Amino acid sequence: MEDGTFHIRSFIGKFDETWQDIGFHQNTTLEIEIVLEGRGLFEWPERKQHIETGHVVVIPPGIPHRFAAITKVRYGVFHLQGMPPSLREAADKLAGNYTQPKLYALSRIDRDRFEKLFREWLRVLAASLKDRQRNYAVWAEMLLLYLYEHSQTDLQAMTITKAADYLRENLGQTVQMADLAELSGLTVAGFRRTFEKIYKLSPKQYQQQCRMQEAKWLLSATDKDMNEIAGQVGFYRLHSFSQWFKSAEGVSPTFWRKRQKMNHGGGEPLT
Repeated sequence: MEDGTFHIRSFIGKFDETWQDIGFHQNTTLEIEIVLEGRGLFEWPERKQHIETGHVVVIPPGIPHRFAAITKVRYGVFHLQGMPPSLREAADKLAGNYTQPKLYALSRIDRDRFEKLFREWLRVLAASLKDRQRNYAVWAEMLLLYLYEHSQTDLQAMTITKAADYLRENLGQTVQMADLAELSGLTVAGFRRTFEKIYKLSPKQYQQQCRMQEAKWLLSATDKDMNEIAGQVGFYRLHSFSQWFKSAEGVSPTFWRKRQKMNHGGGEPLT
């Protein structure tokens, strides 16, 4: 796989519904394909797999494979070879034992965020850089770690991630379990069981986790006042928001924000 020199090739490929690889081919590189839009077919000697928007295919070197489009399709593509140790470690998390392709799924929100990062990465590739190899390795590692952290190995998760995305986009609302189950095409019991299998949390716990993540982001990255932040994450009384935040973090949201600013400013943390 490696010739001792770090090589990387990356691009967005666009194909119409008539496109297909002519026969099987194999690479000397680790290849990672992310379906940004559309549907297609991925095949290797042991299996055929339909892939769609949000699917990630990780193909070790030396594995014969081919792609075909079913609809118009866009792929984000990585080819990596001769990776430095930190990047190889991130790649190993996705590639496993390198004996066969690995398939993952990203939710719509995570796919959209990944595409924004990926487009910035393509800008880096096109830029004139003082330390090209270091920049390439750091950006590639960040993108691979993003895929590792946000993708699911269970391709059936694509139906459940629609419900998870809905929870993430509607933090200010009380969402009924029956509505989420219907969105996923499952019974309430089946939805709850599958959701907990994938996310290791109940839907309510997941929404609370997302609320806390959003609250912390708003507190640290914006100048919005507490009432506005409380409303954005589903609390219509500031007191309720403050109590909820303090019960989870041990400090009030006002104190937490102040501590973040002190830390980022280089001062001593507040105690």
